[in-house]
Amino acid sequence: MKATKLAEYAVWLLAALVGGWYFGVLALNAGEEVSATKIVVASICIYAIGYRFYSKFIAQKVFGLNDSRATPAVINNDGKDFVPTNKVVLFGHHFAAIAGAGPLVGPILAAQMGYLPSMIWLLVGVVLGGAVHDFTVLFISMRRNGRSLGEIIKEEMGKVTGSIAMIGIFFIMLIIVAILAMVVVNALADSPWGLFTIAMTIPIAIFMGIYMRYIRPGRVGEVSIIGFVLLLLALYYGQAVSVPTHPWHELFKLSKTTLALLTIGYGFIASVLPVWLLLAPRDYLSTFLKIGVIVAMAAGILLVNPMLHIPKVSTFIDGTGPVFAGPIFPFLFITIACGAISGFHALISSGTTPKMLEKETHSRPIGYGSMLMESLVGIMALIAACILEPELYFAVNSPLAILDPMAKSALGADIATIESSLKTILQNGGFTLTPSLLDSGAAGVFIADTARSIGEETLVSRTGGAPTFALGLTLIMQKLSGGHLEFWYHFAILFEALFILTAVDAGTRTGRFLIQDILGNIYKPMQDTKSIFYGTLASLICVAGWGYLLYQGAIDPMGGIHTLWPLFGASNQMLAGIALLLGTVVLFKMGKAKYSWVTIIPAFWVLLTTLYAAFQKLLPSNGERVHDAVSHIATAQKQFAIQDKAKEAIANLQQMGADALAQVDGKTLEQWQAVLDKATTIARNHTLDAVLCALFICVTFVVIFQAIKICYLTATGKGEKFPLREEPFFDAKRYDATPH
Repeated sequence: MKATKLAEYAVWLLAALVGGWYFGVLALNAGEEVSATKIVVASICIYAIGYRFYSKFIAQKVFGLNDSRATPAVINNDGKDFVPTNKVVLFGHHFAAIAGAGPLVGPILAAQMGYLPSMIWLLVGVVLGGAVHDFTVLFISMRRNGRSLGEIIKEEMGKVTGSIAMIGIFFIMLIIVAILAMVVVNALADSPWGLFTIAMTIPIAIFMGIYMRYIRPGRVGEVSIIGFVLLLLALYYGQAVSVPTHPWHELFKLSKTTLALLTIGYGFIASVLPVWLLLAPRDYLSTFLKIGVIVAMAAGILLVNPMLHIPKVSTFIDGTGPVFAGPIFPFLFITIACGAISGFHALISSGTTPKMLEKETHSRPIGYGSMLMESLVGIMALIAACILEPELYFAVNSPLAILDPMAKSALGADIATIESSLKTILQNGGFTLTPSLLDSGAAGVFIADTARSIGEETLVSRTGGAPTFALGLTLIMQKLSGGHLEFWYHFAILFEALFILTAVDAGTRTGRFLIQDILGNIYKPMQDTKSIFYGTLASLICVAGWGYLLYQGAIDPMGGIHTLWPLFGASNQMLAGIALLLGTVVLFKMGKAKYSWVTIIPAFWVLLTTLYAAFQKLLPSNGERVHDAVSHIATAQKQFAIQDKAKEAIANLQQMGADALAQVDGKTLEQWQAVLDKATTIARNHTLDAVLCALFICVTFVVIFQAIKICYLTATGKGEKFPLREEPFFDAKRYDATPH
């Protein structure tokens, strides 16, 4: 026994030494080429150590997990909502639910600052923050019969605080769904191959639903194989649709605005259809693809050993980068959201998952472990961005308004202008300009050739993370299999879009329930979740909310990701802070105040960075470049001034009665109208973002003050008005806990 223990300690010591060595090599790199494999190995070592030691400490000392205590799934085992589930199966279900676009988008955007800041936050943030957050909420909900986050806040922190928090959660949910949909829209715009493949998943999923319900009930494995084969056929035929001479080519070559409208319509229809007809089958399909692509990506990086072309740290840490505005503190920490910590996970960890836990100890691998897996997805997304040539990375991820301000679409952009803009971007970021890049036309040819090699007409301003991740995966798989660039790129796009759309479906349904709960306090019949009429009405309200944000993002000249993602990151992290404050309150009530640092430390850091960033977004213009680029208020002020100038110029030209070629300040009437339209759109979007940001700040402070009050009263023995609402102990031996 002693020898076994010594061997175990030796293994963990080796993991610590290997992880520390590679981490040190990455951190102290003086500029030479670094292999992406070092990031993967260092990350896996840190994840393993964090899970083995820190999560075990939390499980045993802080939460006191007890398998003799019956879980809600065991007590209420009804075969529908409450179902004791094998922990491996439940791990897959929970991971599929939490792993949306966040871990792909955030690290890719943050790569403009270099690989090291992003890597550190992804690793430290998840071990001490994100995984603790998910584990804590899952534990709290499990001890409260699987109740939702909003209900638990009402019970533990008071009805007023709970009601305010629920309103904030609802608006955060709208932003989350809008940004998820925006990623899909940006990836599929002007891409007949990608759109055709994704469109075909709808009839495939419906066929699978009918097959499982009526043709071959219960044959999940059988229909999943059929669905996967049909997916590959759709992917294969999509190549034919991408050829301009194909009769369906123009039908599936849609602009961002058209795609946004179609996505809004799809979201509404999907949310009111029975779950078995579309959502459940798509879950099966997306789970297969998620697991397959993640494993393939990790294995590919280890086998191919690609080099990182983005430096350790770029000068864009000062906040002047084109991909997103703001200095490294605090904006890195709200840009990388889901890969390090995500408030959205609190809605999942207090949703279906606690109703399916077979034993209390299963909450550790499912709550803490699955978040580590999501962080690994973020690490791979970071690598996908950093193995691209810098000019390609910035061409894909920079807004069109920065690359070519006069272009109306990416397809109509001027290559020479884009090339000039890229050289300026790289010089400002401290990147080395190679002789080939300095040659006139070289960068434009390289970007155009890359687009053609993957079956796309353009890769310019494909913001949102999905195309960048797909490009990185394509480069790795090309070296493994040789060729087939078009297939691998569109396979990656299929993988991303499919599970993101699944999150859009699920998010809309969750939003519907939130609306019914909130409005039910005003009009009681609205709370009836079984009512088709009220359910449809709530779905319509929810889709209208996130659909408006999505459409505004689609027409935003700066790109929807550039405008919406910082707001998403801030609101998402505020929700995480609220959930950690709830965890702190519960620990105080449990008599575990001495361990409350486990939740207080990540809550303090998350709320510090998030609120600091949020306040900066509400400051008026002061003429300083980064300050004004960050602030929604300052941006809106600037655009209002441009509006006034454009209106004056238009009025002068109209009074002159001049011809179409007449100019004022070097612009024609048509050009001034375009300037006015652009300024109006940007001003409107940033005004809305400012209002929402202010709302989230107010909600967060309400919860902060209430949490401090309850913890103080509890610590001084005066917390009788806020008792612990934990369910009583029931012996697990009294129940049938047969897993399903």
